[in-house]
Amino acid sequence: MTPKPLNVTTLRRDLLASFVVFLVAIPLSLGIAVASGAPVAAGLVAAVAGGVVAGLIGGSPLQVSGPAAGLTVVVAELVQTYGWRATCMITLLGGLLQLLLGATRVARAAFAVSPAVVHGMLAGVGGVLVLAQVHVMLGGSPQGSAVANLRELPGQLVHPHTHPALVGGLTLLVLLVWSRLPRGGWLRLVPGPLPAVALATVAVWSLGWNARRVDLPDTLLGGWSPPVPPHGSLPGIAGAVVSVALVAAIESLLCSVAIDRARPAGVPRADLDRELLGQGAGNVVSGLLGGLPVAGVIVRSTANVEAGARSRTSTVLHGVWVLVLALSCGPVIEQVPLSALAALLVVLGMKLMDTARVRDLRHHRESPAYYVTFGGVVLLGLGEGVLLGIGVMSVLALRRLTRLSVRSEQLAREPDDGPGPARTHVVVEGTLTFLGVPKVTRVLQAVPAGSSVDLDLNVDFMDHAAFDAIHQWRLAHERQGGRVDIDEVHEAWYERAVTGDMSQPRKTPPSRWWAPWANRRRRSEAELDAPEMSPADVLLNGVREYHGRTARLVRPIMAELAMEQKPEHLFITCVDSRVVPNIITASGPGDLFINRNVGALVPRYGTRTPDDSVSATVEYATNVLDIRTITVCGHSNCGAMAALLAGGTEVEHLHGLSRWLKHGNHSLARFLAEDPSGDEPPLARLCKINVMQQLDNLLTYPWLRERVEASEIELVGLYLDIQSATVEILDHTTGAFVPVPDEAPDTRTLT
Repeated sequence: MTPKPLNVTTLRRDLLASFVVFLVAIPLSLGIAVASGAPVAAGLVAAVAGGVVAGLIGGSPLQVSGPAAGLTVVVAELVQTYGWRATCMITLLGGLLQLLLGATRVARAAFAVSPAVVHGMLAGVGGVLVLAQVHVMLGGSPQGSAVANLRELPGQLVHPHTHPALVGGLTLLVLLVWSRLPRGGWLRLVPGPLPAVALATVAVWSLGWNARRVDLPDTLLGGWSPPVPPHGSLPGIAGAVVSVALVAAIESLLCSVAIDRARPAGVPRADLDRELLGQGAGNVVSGLLGGLPVAGVIVRSTANVEAGARSRTSTVLHGVWVLVLALSCGPVIEQVPLSALAALLVVLGMKLMDTARVRDLRHHRESPAYYVTFGGVVLLGLGEGVLLGIGVMSVLALRRLTRLSVRSEQLAREPDDGPGPARTHVVVEGTLTFLGVPKVTRVLQAVPAGSSVDLDLNVDFMDHAAFDAIHQWRLAHERQGGRVDIDEVHEAWYERAVTGDMSQPRKTPPSRWWAPWANRRRRSEAELDAPEMSPADVLLNGVREYHGRTARLVRPIMAELAMEQKPEHLFITCVDSRVVPNIITASGPGDLFINRNVGALVPRYGTRTPDDSVSATVEYATNVLDIRTITVCGHSNCGAMAALLAGGTEVEHLHGLSRWLKHGNHSLARFLAEDPSGDEPPLARLCKINVMQQLDNLLTYPWLRERVEASEIELVGLYLDIQSATVEILDHTTGAFVPVPDEAPDTRTLT
């Protein structure tokens, strides 16, 4: 696809964003180089290579690449083992490996590594970084391992070097104060690391403090010599190359996905395979010129997006500014104290150890892999920690494959059950393999002979041993006069095995609760020839289906909700039968407090056509149920909006409806006052404007407006396009409806 030419507005946004990212990149690049044990200039070389080369070639337009804190431990180990020039060769070879991976289009395979292991690795790197840089911040020198740094830390804290410790403390204080400034203020346009390092530098220079400073060569490539092959065992060297390539690739791809979720409208989606090619090219150039390995960096990328970048021009220009500064302002950079950079890296390392990630993983029972990876990286090393984490995740995955729940209960007798034992309901949930056969057969064999059995198989997999055990029990039970009804909730493993066709889906799909009654199942010829059922009979059939299939599944939830409701959202929407709030929000009983009316209208405060039905709902929801989010959801082809467009003539004989539609006159007036944009049909445009107007109508209630302005209540606008079955959300900053992101942005743990 041919890229669109840059317009003046886009160029102005990218130019401003490039300066912001440049200000972030300088202190981080210097600090990471120092922490890695590499020449300070190597950080600047990597920033230039990442910005220009990876920025031009990469597939994520707004991602900014450069030296990353996640690679600090890897590079430090390589420098100690092989020396700096050999580490540059490993970086170059790692880039070639990334180019190969990108050319073979396997970028998404990087996500096969569990997020628990990835975030545990990053947290471990953060721990190692903090333990090492605290020593530098206090004026000492880091030890050879995290354990040694931890052992020596009490002595360093008791006997710090005064001036470096003051510089580090000042840097931390400025970073803390800067992070608490109002987000909308002009000071927040300047990234916190820049004033922190600048103030620390001025303090050292003006007060004459004795603190070690950055040492740059005369020129950026001063003393450059080509990379040399590393000396050592071939497996060790190969492992080092693979480590650099994979760690940088995974971090870059995760960063790319996170930034892709937060990208502004009009920015193309990321091409992950192309991004891997860009990272490979950046590492080849950086390694050749004597720079650190590069990867996508979430701190700089987020700053790029928040500063308003719209294309890769911003990323490339930031690399150019770094190059210009390095060539022309070397003496200024050499005034920066190392303890200030160390304090900056301590904060960065703490962000890597974000405890919120652990809470998320705990819900999926994957936190053991996180902790094992974290401990392994800190105590043993990066590669060993990652392998331990992968091993733990493999054990957890195998354990899940054997997880099976089997329960039974006695049901009330049905009229057609006849004499004999009561009916038994057996539910099997999980993965049904030969390992679970003893548990299942033990429950099934306890079922009284000759009884009626409802067997629910809610399994995601069933092997032949499990099928054979259930099938043989069923045959034996029915021979003894019993009756077995098997209902497969998840997928038709049993039925396909009985018919001998495991390659095809079942011919008669199970009832789908979300489908209209007419589409639930294919009726038999006898049913087709029978007289049509009355609407009441259709409704009662639906109730019977609910009792037979769903009631027993939701009974535990409903029992919890029986005494008290605790909804999360007030949902105001239209009475249109095609709009089903629980489907489009994937919500269940107790989640939504719903108000449905013709047109999803909210009468304004003090209106001349009084109606308290909606305001009563809002008052009860916010003051009694303590709901903090109010959503107004409109939809396409709304009959109420069509009636407004027609001037109400079609419904003027319906007096109640005509009075109610007067509450939509403000939406119609707003529609007529706005110039149409694009080729959007008038009815669709009015349906969207109506959502925005009803949100404004809510704000006419003084008590509600006060709570909204105090951020106690949030207002949300949604629009359902019925034909495409997609939902859009109102962007309050642009006043337009935009697609709901596939996944929620989550950039908390990457650096």
